Amino acid sequence: MSRVSFLLMIAVMVSALYLVRTQYESRSLTTEIDRATNEARRLETENDRLDVERRAQATPLRVEKLAREQLHMRTITPAITQYATVTGSAAVPAASAEVHP
Repeated sequence: MSRVSFLLMIAVMVSALYLVRTQYESRSLTTEIDRATNEARRLETENDRLDVERRAQATPLRVEKLAREQLHMRTITPAITQYATVTGSAAVPAASAEVHP
């Protein structure tokens, strides 16, 4: 009987140690999930902030100001517009300009 009791005691101890290890791993994984969730929220907030900042940078007034100051562009007016004219030979379509022998 003492052998059976000893084996049962060993089995109980092994199962208790296994239970403790499993609970520890479960807590560790839960903590890791919480950290990942917090990081995902932080990244989502950062993404939203950057999206708002990008939209603020792309306003038409800001783009026009940068074009005027950095690229030295100016608003189009009829006074500075150059019109291209088509000459007589350039107006002929390619199909009718074939050369016959």
